Amino acid sequence: MHDRRPVCVVRCRTAEQVSAAMRFATANGYPVTVRGGGHNVAGSAVADGAVMIDLSPMRGVLVDAKAGVAHADGGCLLRDLDAATTRYGLACPAGVVSHTGLGGLALGGGYGWLARTWGLTCDHILAAEVVLADGTIVRAEGDRHGDLLWALRGGGGGFGVVTRFTLRLRPVGPVYRHVAQYSMDTADQALTAYGAFAEQQPDTLHTVGALKRVPRRGAGADEVVLRLTAAYFGDPDEGPRQLAPLLDAAPPKADSGQVISYAELQALGDHGEPAGARYYTKSAYLSTWSEPVTRPLLLAASEMPTRMSSIDFEYLGGAIAAEPEQESAFPRRDVPYMVTASAQWTDPAEDEENALWAREGIQRLGASRVPGVYLNYAQDTEWSSAEVFGDRRSRRLAEVKETYDPTNVLRSGQNTEAARPAPRASEGMPK
Repeated sequence: MHDRRPVCVVRCRTAEQVSAAMRFATANGYPVTVRGGGHNVAGSAVADGAVMIDLSPMRGVLVDAKAGVAHADGGCLLRDLDAATTRYGLACPAGVVSHTGLGGLALGGGYGWLARTWGLTCDHILAAEVVLADGTIVRAEGDRHGDLLWALRGGGGGFGVVTRFTLRLRPVGPVYRHVAQYSMDTADQALTAYGAFAEQQPDTLHTVGALKRVPRRGAGADEVVLRLTAAYFGDPDEGPRQLAPLLDAAPPKADSGQVISYAELQALGDHGEPAGARYYTKSAYLSTWSEPVTRPLLLAASEMPTRMSSIDFEYLGGAIAAEPEQESAFPRRDVPYMVTASAQWTDPAEDEENALWAREGIQRLGASRVPGVYLNYAQDTEWSSAEVFGDRRSRRLAEVKETYDPTNVLRSGQNTEAARPAPRASEGMPK
């Protein structure tokens, strides 16, 4: 979907090579974009007339199991990190698709299965090796470049190129996973039950939902179904008992539960996000879960253009909300719900139809929406940086930007609204 032409693509294997690329870009007046996993549907890794720094060759992970720490290169995918850590019964909380890039996910926040139990990916960044806009290589940790480390924890990637993360690891064992499926006849009841249950679930349980089109058994058109999927990180034998209140309140048409490894859980979403498809994502935080939310979601689901699309939702809270606000730039920790309309299709002629479906589905939620958006799902400019982060965070992020990238070399994606001198390159450069 994003047919953009950079000046050059620099595939780097070391921080020193990233430094050379940054110095080349600044000396010649080019903006810089960074490719980690190449997973961002907004296409922020590539821009016309820019230097793309491609970190994909940098995928090493070193685990200190005794200290509970991993050192992961900036081009790592989540599967690289999980493969290295889970052999020790450890993991860093991360996203739900294993071919997601660690860097983009962590810098923008990092929701995932373990978020309610242990917090976001960005909450686990202990230190970072960063190449600054002038090519300087620094290590942000503790009192050294503490302002930069704060910004990297959920403030986005516009402050420098992170070539290595030092991450806190958490213990993980077998996971009880349960999937319950509902037809549209009972979806309304199930959505109501979900809201009542989700707000009472323990922090070791994460229950998410998805509205999808699936093939109807026998002849006929597809049907829309609701799936509620739960992952329980306590004693796996306790999993069925933890889910019982939800299933009793809303008996599913079909359901199943099993004990799997954390690595298996992390790979289950891979098939739903294939490379080569066309994507448009529209997301919103919600202040409540009630009929003014559930009814528009069911209506949007009935209008879903393709079988590959979905409407996903989850109750947040838990360790996400418990993390001290001052420890990171990540905003909106106290918001209880997030919903995402994810359009996925293959025919370029259907671009507008699918993007419009996602936008309208979220806009119908009206007053239930909370201003701002999860940074990693931002694919348009509906919200300003101040609306995403709030005034206080936005001002502090602007100060960090002024310190580490004063000429705004790194300005793709959801850029921090800092002091921005006019670009030295020609007009039309991406902003």
